[in-house]
Amino acid sequence: QVQLVESGGGLVQPGGSLRLSCVASGSIFSANNMGWYRQAPGEQRAFVAGITTGGITDYVSAVRGRFTVSRDNAKNTVYLQMNSLKPEDTAVYYCNFYLQTNRASWGQGTQVTVSS
Repeated sequence: QVQLVESGGGLVQPGGSLRLSCVASGSIFSANNMGWYRQAPGEQRAFVAGITTGGITDYVSAVRGRFTVSRDNAKNTVYLQMNSLKPEDTAVYYCNFYLQTNRASWGQGTQVTVSS
């Protein structure tokens, strides 16, 4: 049973930065493609960024150039560095598998609020 624990969210002003972390346990982390997803109020959860086992990254257009996804297999952790944050980035952020037919159970997520 894979467990995912996200952290690093918070309240930040527009233009600010945050770094999210997601620690995965219960699986061979290095064998899984990992992604970040977000769910804004009243909306469905949506893909934000992903990184393959080989380190290839992908982003939705809304965050490309502002967000950077990375992974540390030794720490079973995937990161999301978020710069130049905008109010529309406000959401609960989750991590999970990416480009795979299987999904882990969703964690509790971490709230990101961008507001002045």
